[in-house]
Amino acid sequence: MKEKFYITTAIAYTSGKPHIGNTYEAILADSIARFKRFEGYDVFMQTGTDEHGQKIEEKAAAAGKTPKEFVDGVAKEIQSIWDLVGVSYDKFIRTTDEYHEKQVQKIFKKLYEQGDIYKGSYEGWYCTPCESFWTESQLVDGKCPDCGREVKKSQEEAYFFKMSKYADKLMQYYNEHPEFILPVSRKNEMVNNFLKPGLQDLCVSRSSFKWGIPVDFDNKHVVYVWLDALTNYITGIGYDVDGNNDELYNKLWPADVHVIGKDIIRFHTIYWPIFLMALGLPLPKKVYGHGWLLQEGGKMSKSKGNVIYADDLVGFFGKDAVRYYVLTAMPQDNDGLISWESVIETINSDLANVYGNLVSRTIAMSNKYFGGIVENTNVNEPVDEELKAVVTSARDKVKAKMDEYKIADAILEIMNLFRRANKYIDETMPWALAKDAEKQDRLKTVLYNLTESIIIGTSLLKPFLTDTADKVSAMLNVKLREYDQADKFGLIDSVKVTETPEILFARLDSAKVMEKVNAMIEERKEKVEVKKEEKKDQPKTHDHTAKEQIDFEDFAKVELRVALVTACEKVEKSKKLLKLTVKLGEETRTVVSGIAGYYTPEELIGKKLTMVTNLKPAKLCGIVSEGMIVCAEDDNGNIAYLSPEKDVPDGSMVF
Repeated sequence: MKEKFYITTAIAYTSGKPHIGNTYEAILADSIARFKRFEGYDVFMQTGTDEHGQKIEEKAAAAGKTPKEFVDGVAKEIQSIWDLVGVSYDKFIRTTDEYHEKQVQKIFKKLYEQGDIYKGSYEGWYCTPCESFWTESQLVDGKCPDCGREVKKSQEEAYFFKMSKYADKLMQYYNEHPEFILPVSRKNEMVNNFLKPGLQDLCVSRSSFKWGIPVDFDNKHVVYVWLDALTNYITGIGYDVDGNNDELYNKLWPADVHVIGKDIIRFHTIYWPIFLMALGLPLPKKVYGHGWLLQEGGKMSKSKGNVIYADDLVGFFGKDAVRYYVLTAMPQDNDGLISWESVIETINSDLANVYGNLVSRTIAMSNKYFGGIVENTNVNEPVDEELKAVVTSARDKVKAKMDEYKIADAILEIMNLFRRANKYIDETMPWALAKDAEKQDRLKTVLYNLTESIIIGTSLLKPFLTDTADKVSAMLNVKLREYDQADKFGLIDSVKVTETPEILFARLDSAKVMEKVNAMIEERKEKVEVKKEEKKDQPKTHDHTAKEQIDFEDFAKVELRVALVTACEKVEKSKKLLKLTVKLGEETRTVVSGIAGYYTPEELIGKKLTMVTNLKPAKLCGIVSEGMIVCAEDDNGNIAYLSPEKDVPDGSMVF
């Protein structure tokens, strides 16, 4: 019977589309899960989405949707991205799933009834993006100590969990299980910054918003994010508070590792273990807090159009190239960096030059010299043993790194195998052997050794580059090695390789790729500007109460004139803007106006409108607008342009 291995990611927050830094974690956890399957473990991987909270409620309202409609769309997008990058999850949980919500209510009630949760009130500073309360002393320069954003003063009734009750027990667990938190630096941070100063009771309900799981015995409250989100690791596999657990839960819990970002390590190594202690459940074996994948050259910003998304990267470079980059760019103890240029450089240097070139040369030489037949004639030289030593020792080196969750180092061991094989080509010079009829058997052995090296290296690489490994297997016409044979050299007798090998990773022209990338970024920046202008021009019901009085001199500063519309067309990149060409006596101007939802271009041509003519020019969707059309708006947001009651010449002043 296979040994089980239960691995989870943190569930992704459904506030918007995840960028590549968010997606990295799913790829990281997937590579661990796939390697464990390769080793022979019975692996269960769970991921999913975190869908409640005030931020979701606010974003849904801004989008004109119900919270459930909003999270349904985002959750679908997150799952599609996970699928795109090859995440082999066994379960995708959503915290809006009915079974999860039911168990969270039961967990909350159990903890309340046993005295771990009590009712009180909270007054402090609240960070909406982080869903966290802070005291005055915890703020940094008056802002959230986690994300640096603005906080709001908040006071409300809430339920609290008695964290301090379990602090000593948690510290004891740390001491008895030194491997619980990885890397060790994260453990030191938890002890010194949180446990030693003393744990404060934790707010576990909110009463100032509604989008959450209701506390079933006090409907004024909803369960606060962390008690809701963290419990997904047990509800998703069938935990039941009443003891009617699914067999899956009995088989899988405790989890072997939670893979999470370093920003939420506190919640997973302090709050979560304490919740489990209160429920009388075993703690997870490990919590691995990885660093952040940061953008080189500055912060990702939607307004700058430079946010890097996984689907964009896959579109340019392919799934496996993206997986390779993010997994090798992140050292275990530090943050990693990403840029379009560095991805291109890595693909060219590692995947094209080292790995792809090795496979291509080996297959090409096998076809050129022996009609694609690869066989061992055992004409050996000392250099062969050096190659074989590197190849056969690679599996255990990779395993050792993977056991420590040093994924970048594990992949480096595999790439060292391929680099050694490339060096072997230079040492043996097959092209020179091919010219000597007496050295044909030696040439066959050289190509055989290269083929075996590729098979073993590719077998080890498959958990990381899933599609590429299968392509190489097909081109060599061999099965990849199982784990117990991935350290053995010389297992194939002979094979016939493909006559038309596929280019695994073509060398990229950085300038050409970046030209396309920059065009995409500029297009996105323009779309953001369009949305800003549409929002600015979007008809809305104004406050029609009287405004404060102004002097005649203030009113006299506004120049109003009659404008004749001589041409009109829709703005291509906008649903709400029209481009009008207007005549003002002898002068012709261009005006962009947000009235496309109320008039067609044909309706406006030939009409005389009232126009503000002394506004400073502004660029909307790349078009310079030289004025503003004056419109009236009723209480329902309906728009009507203002026109002279009698026909007057265009350019006439309005006063």
